Amino acid sequence: MTKILGIESSCDDTGAAVVAAPQQILSNIVISQNSEHAPFCGVVPEIAARKHLQNLEYAVQTALAEAKLDIENIDAIAATSGPGLIGGVIVGSMFARALASSLNKPFIAVNHLEGHALTARLSHGIPYPYLLLLVSGGHCQFVAVHALGHYKILGQTIDDAVGEAFDKVAKMLGLPFPGGPEIEKLAKLGDPYKYTFPKPIINQNNCDMSFSGLKTAVRTLLSSLDLQNQQTINDLAASFQYTVGEILSIKLMKAITLYQQLTNSPPTKTIVIAGGVAANQYINNILRESAATVDYTLVAPPIKLCTDNAAMIAYAGLERFNAGLTNGKDFCPRARWSLEELSEERS
Repeated sequence: MTKILGIESSCDDTGAAVVAAPQQILSNIVISQNSEHAPFCGVVPEIAARKHLQNLEYAVQTALAEAKLDIENIDAIAATSGPGLIGGVIVGSMFARALASSLNKPFIAVNHLEGHALTARLSHGIPYPYLLLLVSGGHCQFVAVHALGHYKILGQTIDDAVGEAFDKVAKMLGLPFPGGPEIEKLAKLGDPYKYTFPKPIINQNNCDMSFSGLKTAVRTLLSSLDLQNQQTINDLAASFQYTVGEILSIKLMKAITLYQQLTNSPPTKTIVIAGGVAANQYINNILRESAATVDYTLVAPPIKLCTDNAAMIAYAGLERFNAGLTNGKDFCPRARWSLEELSEERS
């Protein structure tokens, strides 16, 4: 039974996990840095990199202990090697490469986005191909997932990622960091139709998205409202979240049309939503209802696998290991690394 140690350090969570073939999570350790970044209402890259240095060895030791394995029992070591905050990416990738070298084990450089893209295969065992909506703090894109390493971006945000928009609006409202879950919590108490916000580029005949104008509209409205009134904040959160849901739903339908043309009617009608925003149950339900109108099934990984974690990195590493796709110890970490570059590397 093949066992992969995965390491994740692309942003502010330090992760280590062990995944065994075919789809068994033996451990999944995540060490949060929320308390370190909360005073700044956002992630400070230098602080994140330093905390990864402090946390990684403990995270790996804990993951191995929970999996009841010695490091010698691991078949390969996979680590996020981009994209992400380059300081943290370097820390995790270099740690994994050094560990692999000392143990004479294969090293697998995993694209963080591919980790998210394959998570539903780990949690639900879904087959290729499928349509992916990747929604996180740093990325927002529709992707045709044809097979391991074969990806086509159908559309993406032209400015802010949706998770970034959630966090920035939360900051405007004076909510604690991280802001996305706070907005979802308050939105349950608010009126989603109280305020009308713009839905940028929804009428364009493509799958591209824009959230910068929506964020600006919220900021403009705030100057005329009483933010001492809790119900006002609840209504703002609900109206903002509703608008995001509408934008994603409209663009999802366009993405489905393009996906069907590209795949010539896929054998299975599956949409996967992945990334931190996939943990938002309101967004999840809205998209599930939209997909059902055209007989598509929406699959979302468990919440703990939506946010950054090392289990998804270990699993992506497992698929790559089984396909014979390992990397040299001289692999250079990348701050930017498109999924489509993986397709170019396979061709």
